Amino acid sequence: MRHIFRKLVRTTLVLVPGFAVAVELGDPKLGLAYARKNCAECRRVEPGGAVSPSVIIPSFESIANKPSMTALALNVWMETPHPSMPNLIIPIEERDNLISYIMSLRVPR
Repeated sequence: MRHIFRKLVRTTLVLVPGFAVAVELGDPKLGLAYARKNCAECRRVEPGGAVSPSVIIPSFESIANKPSMTALALNVWMETPHPSMPNLIIPIEERDNLISYIMSLRVPR
């Protein structure tokens, strides 16, 4: 039940009279640290860095800047098995940090 609640909170807006403020879960700095340790072997995790070790794997920066990308979409993507990726299970707190980091790479339009 707690897992379901955290999923809902991750994408919910907090309504303050007259304002809607996005709830940001996770710490982008901790997300970057996790990415460097667990993702950088195969994927470019920092903006402006070298090309991804595998040219077919998109960088986190390019993922963040897809027009349809949201924190919810990233969460679903991370929970879905990918044939070309190791069977990596990211703990919820680490996932929140990683999503926060990836979304921090988004360039305002």
